[in-house]
Amino acid sequence: MPAVLIEVRRHYTLDEQADIMAAVHRALVAAFRIPEEDRNIRLILHEPHRFSVSADLSHPEYRTIVTIDCFAGRSAEAKRRLYAGIADGLEGLGIPRDHVSTILHEIALENWGVSGHAASDVDLGFTVEV
Repeated sequence: MPAVLIEVRRHYTLDEQADIMAAVHRALVAAFRIPEEDRNIRLILHEPHRFSVSADLSHPEYRTIVTIDCFAGRSAEAKRRLYAGIADGLEGLGIPRDHVSTILHEIALENWGVSGHAASDVDLGFTVEV
């Protein structure tokens, strides 16, 4: 049930956008073992003048930030798998891995509402402790 925001500063075709979102989702499924059908991913394009980046990037137009809000409880190893999986997947799409940052915000189950209930009070359909 992670909520994902992918921010880019380059125009991509609709197919490329779908591929970027799918690569991030695959990494989440593999690393966090969420159900395949569990998708909550947004992609936002920023005009370059509204997305400032380090001058030392070789291809600043490929700067990509992936922010993930998720339930607290994943192991450090699962997080490492996630970060590597995202970089690997995006690199396969031509985005240099050193241009990708992933930011993880962990939220306690009682601080996330699901269908009008605290996530701690519902069956999520998957385990958070991976």
